[in-house]
Amino acid sequence: MHDLLSGFDANRPLETARTIPNTWYTEPRMVTLERDRVFASSWQAVGRVDQVRDRGAFLTADVAGEPILVVRDSEGVLRGFFNVCRHRAAPLETVPCGVVDKLRCRYHGWTYDLTGRLRGTPEFDGVQDFAKEDHGLVPLGGVAEWGPIVWVHLDKPVQTIEQFLDPLPAFVGAHGPFDLLQFAERRTYDLACNWKVYVDNYLDGGYHVNTVHPALAGVLDYREYRTTVHGFTSLQSSPLKAAEGPAGQTRTGIMAAYWWVWPNFMLNSYAGVMDTNLVLPLGPDRCRVIFDFYFAEGTDDSFIHNSLAVAEQVQVEDVAVCEEVQRGLNSRSYSVGRFSVKREIAGYHFHKLLGTAFVS
Repeated sequence: MHDLLSGFDANRPLETARTIPNTWYTEPRMVTLERDRVFASSWQAVGRVDQVRDRGAFLTADVAGEPILVVRDSEGVLRGFFNVCRHRAAPLETVPCGVVDKLRCRYHGWTYDLTGRLRGTPEFDGVQDFAKEDHGLVPLGGVAEWGPIVWVHLDKPVQTIEQFLDPLPAFVGAHGPFDLLQFAERRTYDLACNWKVYVDNYLDGGYHVNTVHPALAGVLDYREYRTTVHGFTSLQSSPLKAAEGPAGQTRTGIMAAYWWVWPNFMLNSYAGVMDTNLVLPLGPDRCRVIFDFYFAEGTDDSFIHNSLAVAEQVQVEDVAVCEEVQRGLNSRSYSVGRFSVKREIAGYHFHKLLGTAFVS
């Protein structure tokens, strides 16, 4: 593994920095390493708060191969568990979300209450050296709510969710609370590229906007496009300008804000419009991107339709270029690249966090 990780220097200044090597995007060994060093050690977005608002409401998710279950117990406490029965490792819940009064494995009927305690073990009489209190569901290291998002931490977190997201919470507080927005729709895309290719594309400081996204380029003041990095986040922002067509009609206001949260979460906001993107690894050369779209309460249906069409077009354009990049990363002609000092500080920030995670 040392040979795989030795090809990146996270201590270089941006002016002389090289990207992570192509093998980090193509080597199957990276999948296990990232599961343990990246995803298990960071807060992960797994669903929406509205999915688990009521008592007994649950949601399920996958965090880098780990099945996750989040449930609101009968006292209103939000709890997170590995979605794995202690008997034969079958899942407790198999649908994305729902409401239950208990958690029952459909394989052999073992039953747990909403706090994860084992309550029912059918036909288990006579088993020795077995105590129900020792076989409850295994809890996650942490579970939290922030904004409209439910977050989990597989290991025990060293930071609260607010500390981890800093300075995003302060930005949201200054620019408009989430409770003015309503969830509208979810869209999911499967891409033939490594998850890091998609993140790189997002974090290039608008470098590809003029060449890949002509409609979006028409509403962004590219000369004033700025990027800042802090902790486990980065912010790309651009003043907006008047433009024709659906992009100009739906991407309005003073400023566009594109937040990234380590390692795989994005939040994009305009006036009355927000979407979140979650990038999930599916293998060395595959990933899934989940978009959740939010709009100001009372937004006209035609505006939502046009806004979703703009987002769809941008995603189609990004999918094409990301899949092209993945193919190029497998070429014997490419090993590492360089960063634009003017544009790609957030991309290097991402790579440095990766390098730090792998050597810690």
